[in-house]
Amino acid sequence: MDTGMEVIIFLAYAAGLLIIFLLAKFFAFSGKFIFKIIINSICGGIILIFINVIGAGFGVHLPVNVITGFGIGTLGIPGIVLLYLISA
Repeated sequence: MDTGMEVIIFLAYAAGLLIIFLLAKFFAFSGKFIFKIIINSICGGIILIFINVIGAGFGVHLPVNVITGFGIGTLGIPGIVLLYLISA
């Protein structure tokens, strides 16, 4: 085999390993990010239910669905205030 061909094969293997490494890092980051958003959305839904139970005596009702849970899970307390202002 030619020395030039060996260098090309080595560079191809190195590029392949680099691509695999970068893809693994990307999916590991996005997996953690998506998991965090799902957990925060579930917590947001629980907070919405809690607000509706306590707020029933005060006439406060916020809809409980995926969008509102996601908004509160992502934004936190400002999300609750924003949702209340939008629904009022």
